[in-house]
Amino acid sequence: MRSLILQLVLLTGTLALAACGGAETPTVTAPVTDSVEAPASSTEAPASSQPSPDDHTAATKGGQVVETGEYHMELVPVTEADGIHLDLYLQTGDTHEAVTDATVVAQVQLPDGTQQEVPMDYDAPGEHFFAFLPTQAAGEYKVVVQTDVQGEKVNGRFNFSK
Repeated sequence: MRSLILQLVLLTGTLALAACGGAETPTVTAPVTDSVEAPASSTEAPASSQPSPDDHTAATKGGQVVETGEYHMELVPVTEADGIHLDLYLQTGDTHEAVTDATVVAQVQLPDGTQQEVPMDYDAPGEHFFAFLPTQAAGEYKVVVQTDVQGEKVNGRFNFSK
């Protein structure tokens, strides 16, 4: 009887561990709320506030990050007087090199539920894609960024509040 219970416990533990590994899923980090401000500069920052060089899911621009396949996407919404400025940092691999030759469109659901399609242009000096969303609505915004990188479809889901 004890060996049967032990076998069931071991089997359950093995199944639980197997369920945790293997499948690759997009990783999402902290959501962004309201406008994003640059952190105050400091000569010494605590080690815990600096992302590890091996942590490729860390936000480096103050936005929200989605890792999908070999791509790193970081969306930074900035509230302005007449709308919301959206910056998208689309990068590849562990080195986070900027992707410059993609077609990018943001599908935005406004707080009232209406949808807007916003094409994003590339800013070479800033090494990111950008768009402007002319809205004054307060509430939660849901954004699906759809990209085409040389025929490969790469999408990311984000949300933020204004």
